[in-house]
Amino acid sequence: MKTQIIGNNAEALAEEYLKKQGLLIRERNYRCKIGEIDIIAQDKKEGLIFVEVRYRHSTDYGNAAETVTPAKQHKIMRTAEYYLNINHLFEKIPCRFDVIAIDYTAKEDNIEWIKDAFQD
Repeated sequence: MKTQIIGNNAEALAEEYLKKQGLLIRERNYRCKIGEIDIIAQDKKEGLIFVEVRYRHSTDYGNAAETVTPAKQHKIMRTAEYYLNINHLFEKIPCRFDVIAIDYTAKEDNIEWIKDAFQD
């Protein structure tokens, strides 16, 4: 339960950060039979952005960005493909995969926005 609360707080922080950068949030915690995407945002110039949010309270075992494994990337890409298909957006709108990595250091959250973090 505590992990879920921390995850929800990290996603809310990421959502606010992305809004301040001018993105429109289309979905948060999108779930389907294939998997989940933390945030689906839209940029007027760049299309849809599928965002994976990662949070680390400690970097003892690596930073937040390093936790997006190839297996996790594959699952996100398959989920995004499903989303595009059911919304009839496939091949109609450009998209990319970003990571919002939040590392807690020195009593504050450091947010790193990694654009085009991985590709299909």
